[in-house]
Amino acid sequence: MDVVVVESPAKAKTINKYLGRNYKVLASFGHVRDLPAKDGSVRPDEDFAMSWAVDTASGKRLADIAKAVKDADGLILATDPDREGEAISWHVLEVLKQKRALKDKPVSRVVFNAITKSSVLEAMANPRQIDAPLVDAYLARRALDYLVGFTLSPVLWRKLPGARSAGRVQSVALRLVCDRESEIERFIREEYWQISALLGTPRNETFEARLTAFERKKLQKLDIANKAQADDIKAMLEGATFKALSVEAKPTKRNPGPPFTTSTLQQAASSGLGFSATRTMQVAQRLYEGMEIGGETTGLITYMRTDGVQMAPEAIDAARDAIAKEFGPKYLPEKPRQYTAKAKNAQEAHEAIRPTDFMRTPASVRQYLDSDQMRLYELIWKRAIASQMQSAEIERTTVEIEALNGARTAELRAVGSVVRFDGFIAAYTDQKEDDAEDEENRRLPEIRSGEQLARRAINATQHTTEPPPRYSEASLIKKLEELGIGRPSTYTAILKTLEDRDYVTIDKRRLVPQAKGRLLSAFLESFFERYVEYDFTASLEEKLDEISDGKLAWKDVLRDFWKDFSGAVADIKELRVTDVLDALNEELAPLVFPAREDGSNPRICPKCGTGNLSLKLGKFGAFVGCSNYPECSFTRQLGDAANPNGENGGGEDGTKVLGKDPYTAEEITLRSGRFGPYIQRGDGKEAKRSSLPKGWTPDSIDHEKALALLGLPRDVGKHPESGKMISAGLGRYGPFVLHDGTYANLDSIEDVFSIGLNRAVTVIAEKQSKGKGGRNGGTAAALKELGDHPDGGGKIVVRDGKYGPYVNFGKVNATLPKGKDPQSVTIEDALALIAEKEAKGGGGKKPFRKAAATKAPAAKKTAAKKPAAKKKG
Repeated sequence: MDVVVVESPAKAKTINKYLGRNYKVLASFGHVRDLPAKDGSVRPDEDFAMSWAVDTASGKRLADIAKAVKDADGLILATDPDREGEAISWHVLEVLKQKRALKDKPVSRVVFNAITKSSVLEAMANPRQIDAPLVDAYLARRALDYLVGFTLSPVLWRKLPGARSAGRVQSVALRLVCDRESEIERFIREEYWQISALLGTPRNETFEARLTAFERKKLQKLDIANKAQADDIKAMLEGATFKALSVEAKPTKRNPGPPFTTSTLQQAASSGLGFSATRTMQVAQRLYEGMEIGGETTGLITYMRTDGVQMAPEAIDAARDAIAKEFGPKYLPEKPRQYTAKAKNAQEAHEAIRPTDFMRTPASVRQYLDSDQMRLYELIWKRAIASQMQSAEIERTTVEIEALNGARTAELRAVGSVVRFDGFIAAYTDQKEDDAEDEENRRLPEIRSGEQLARRAINATQHTTEPPPRYSEASLIKKLEELGIGRPSTYTAILKTLEDRDYVTIDKRRLVPQAKGRLLSAFLESFFERYVEYDFTASLEEKLDEISDGKLAWKDVLRDFWKDFSGAVADIKELRVTDVLDALNEELAPLVFPAREDGSNPRICPKCGTGNLSLKLGKFGAFVGCSNYPECSFTRQLGDAANPNGENGGGEDGTKVLGKDPYTAEEITLRSGRFGPYIQRGDGKEAKRSSLPKGWTPDSIDHEKALALLGLPRDVGKHPESGKMISAGLGRYGPFVLHDGTYANLDSIEDVFSIGLNRAVTVIAEKQSKGKGGRNGGTAAALKELGDHPDGGGKIVVRDGKYGPYVNFGKVNATLPKGKDPQSVTIEDALALIAEKEAKGGGGKKPFRKAAATKAPAAKKTAAKKPAAKKKG
């Protein structure tokens, strides 16, 4: 019997069915080892030696694998067919060697691009060894990311409080988003006018033509700059005669695009289905691992992390057969279409994403899939089938028209097109192609060269230039791919990291940089410019590709990088904070000093009138303050463009009056404090306050919402068994219901106002069934161990408490932000939360901190265990 190791338990079960009794298939559950999140996990002074740690859950799985291997004839490593999959196989093999479980048993590596019986059996018949250069590329990438994060993050904590961490590739992606925001802020709208004419043929058919030249001068987009010019041209055309000078009908062809890669699938799913990148990969993973069809679990698509655009020869033959059957012989080109991959790394240029069986049409599998799975499968099937279909044949007609009014002349153009043969369009067109058809491909009536045309109407329309749009997830991925930054397996993780760290938010599917994200990006551009340059990051990616091709030694790449990077960090450590603030004031001027309506100097304090405004760094991040502090107490949250002058009360507690409480007659105000916006009723120490819940913005708060918040907690009703009141409210850990000392979390603030008695009883019962435990009931369960604190004093652990998950260090307990996955918490996240909690005076007695001199020895301690990062789609 041979032991086969795959990544996911779903695959393990399916593949075991395919292979039969002579094989035992076990899952690694993604990565089994990772670098401990502490100093010293990568040691440049020891030729980049790396220490790996196995978390508790992975340790148990590895023990099971080792036990099975000891009783087996051999080991087959069958993890995913990409660089991450190769690395997981290497990790498993290394651990088994350490456990002496292998002895002299044969070890082989197999990869299959689809979870189908034929693909799996074919892969098993063609084993190979682990690809050492591919593993080296993984080691280099992992070491680079670690060195950047653990070297740069402490600098950020000292020079830029509130910045949680900086990643090698994430920082470049953040720069793209922030640079686009700066473009938008600097953009100056320009007015321009467009002139069109509605004309009629002698056969009484109408069409529209646009002005292209006036008085023998070709017109550019912005040439008609004001209403006076537009009115003059319009008046001339209203008295003109029109004649068709030429009519040209030109046949053209539109060719299909290649099947999907990871990035093009994410882009198409975003524009066509409204999926986020994360959702796209989640659904694609499910389609890849398979559905139960006809009593057997079968993968519906090939592997979804790829930058290859070619299909296997047998898949092309299957696609051609399906085209002939589903669309007819005329849709089948004489020869198969071949596509060239843009990817520079041949090691990762796998087959494109395609159906495992083209005869498995979307209609035939609809009953086995949920809505999202069906829509994504249909998209993949259509794009793949279209890639092997005939070109679309289109006839494009252009009519050039002359307008004469005395000595004055103008030229107009009408364009239309007709699809003579739809070709691949019968199967698939993307959203942009559809939009282009609507915009340009209008059908024209019969127009003959030289004939007179009747004027029906002249229209002059005003327009303004628009700033470039913010990036969406899809367009940012496309830009990263164009720049050669990141790889198929990293795009989703990059976006998730930016959102998890609150550097960007997603508003109407657009990425909006937050103040802390812009601050971090400006800091890196000012003081680490080389390391957030697009070309530098792309060239580093190329070197990683050359490592995977066996053309470069991975430690040579690390040595070259570390020499310059460590020197740059050493220089920044000597910087004074005032130097940092001066640079950021200049770099972020539109954000820090938004223009005022009265046109006054935005850098002069609006409260005292003599002080200069500047960025200030506090315990909780950056804010804008006055140079005359403490005499002048003016402060403003960074990015609070809605209140640049500190009006409506000004200062840190700048207020906006919302109305009065109908029962107490006290004034209700919306205020902006150091910790964010909040509602307050009345004044003084006894005033009731409520922070805005997550998802509620200051702009959305009105009198009614403010009263609802201040009215919390609200009584839901008496528990039918105890007779005690159940209440709903908003606390430090988010929305909750409370009964007889038992708190149970609610999903959203809206639930607080709408939850009824029956559901409240159910929610509380579910909470009680899980047991109390937590911070107030014994030692809470450890969800994740992050390792030792870099300053010493003990371990940092993520625990599951009575009021939700939290980070624990000594006597400091810092609650995770609502919605934060405990397994996604990094050491940088934890250190920031702990520092914030300590600054607030929370957590009881201050934990022990070692002196600076003891830091070096502390870094040499045995690595604390940290759960391996799971691969994410």
